[in-house]
Amino acid sequence: MTKCFSPSVERNKHVISEQLAVYFKQSQDVLEIGSGTGQHAIHFAHKMPYLNWHTSDMPENHASVKAWILESDSENITNPVKFTVGHDSWPDVNVDAVFTANTTHIMQPGEAQAMMEMVASHLPKGGVFCQYGPMIVNGDYTSDSNREFDDSLKQRGFGGIRDIEQLESWARGMALVAKIPMPANNFLLVWKK
Repeated sequence: MTKCFSPSVERNKHVISEQLAVYFKQSQDVLEIGSGTGQHAIHFAHKMPYLNWHTSDMPENHASVKAWILESDSENITNPVKFTVGHDSWPDVNVDAVFTANTTHIMQPGEAQAMMEMVASHLPKGGVFCQYGPMIVNGDYTSDSNREFDDSLKQRGFGGIRDIEQLESWARGMALVAKIPMPANNFLLVWKK
């Protein structure tokens, strides 16, 4: 199996896990939307052994996620289920928390909206959704590099960086309880059902 590696995941996994340990401390089962290479899943499952970490992604990314899991000694992580937002229905897993990193700006606006609505409708009362990535705040980019990154994303056919206010309008049933600035002009948004 092919194990892919992302330098940015390697850089951000520690700061993200510090926050997840706070906001997922009452959780038991987490669905990761867009497990990507698999690096985040392995790191978080190891750091938070009280969680059952459920991976998901498009089928083309499953081989890398499985390869990372195979090398891991964590028993609290599952092989990825097929889940492409905008194409697949919600995975058949019972979860009380959801995590996603660097997916919202890749998705088309309709897909990002669908993700917010699906998470809001499938989390139980008290459930937590942690969403990591670059964001637009009150209509403005947080840095020139994010503006350039957004232009680059759109030129390559991706949806682009979303405004937090827009995400809030799509997240009916969830409240934005924390907006945590993270390194490299990113945020961790914490939503609660």
